[in-house]
Amino acid sequence: MEVIRRASHAGSWYTDNPRKLEEELDGWLDAAGLPKSSDVRGVIAPHAGYSYSGRAAAYAFGNIDPTNISRVFLLGPSHHYYTPKCALSTATVYKTPIGDLPIDQEGNSDMFWITHSVVPLIEELKATGKFELMDLRVDEAEHSMEMHLPYLAKVFKGHQVKVVPILVGALNAESEAKYGKLLAKYIDDPKNFFSVSSDFCHWGTRFNYTHYDNKHGAIHKSIEALDKMGMDIIETGDPDSFKNYLLEFDNTICGRHPISVFLHMTKNCSTKIKIQFLRYEQSSQCKTMRDSSVSYASAAAKADGE
Repeated sequence: MEVIRRASHAGSWYTDNPRKLEEELDGWLDAAGLPKSSDVRGVIAPHAGYSYSGRAAAYAFGNIDPTNISRVFLLGPSHHYYTPKCALSTATVYKTPIGDLPIDQEGNSDMFWITHSVVPLIEELKATGKFELMDLRVDEAEHSMEMHLPYLAKVFKGHQVKVVPILVGALNAESEAKYGKLLAKYIDDPKNFFSVSSDFCHWGTRFNYTHYDNKHGAIHKSIEALDKMGMDIIETGDPDSFKNYLLEFDNTICGRHPISVFLHMTKNCSTKIKIQFLRYEQSSQCKTMRDSSVSYASAAAKADGE
């Protein structure tokens, strides 16, 4: 039975006009001007409204060569629903204004092009007993994965691809490592791709976060230094160093848990993965303690030496 997840944030967080959306995505991708590479096996990209983060996100999605990819794992943080685990979607299709993305879900018998198994991936993950299921209401309320969907629909247009959405809850360090080890084997299949959703520092009293180190000068420069310290650590691929950074500075990186799971995946897979950040932006430049901003960073995760 078909279960549709509506594009619930279209018309507010991004345009629901297909022609306009295509034009915006094309414009940002063209402006980024990145070469497509089959070595790119994953991205870290923001999930704010496109008027804020759409341009930055192009520096992640513009790297993707869709030719040989048949499955996209989508890892996003949970903003509204509390769970100490990871949760799987119960939908069978994710709608976008520019094309629908089928979920690698039960009832998909047309999976002959996937080499591992004819068992739908959602069923395979369910069978581990480690995941809960999110109902459609929770799925549609969450924006972190939806904001990646139009870019994925755009990049994979004309290619047969299925999506595995995983809502990453408020995991402790042990759980981050557990899920990372469980999912690591999927990186070793080049037909799989990973889209990791995260914004970076949410700064200001409205976010209850006003860390400021005046040695960097203006507040926005301090925020940039803090974010770039975290980005440099993520590029090392060391989940423990990233965890220590978060414990020390408590930087309000909302996708900290999906990023940590992904770092544990890259640490435990057989393929050597190198993460590189390609773009950094802030929604505004904070100069006084009354100001606020959100940071956006985009990275590509490449198979190194293939």
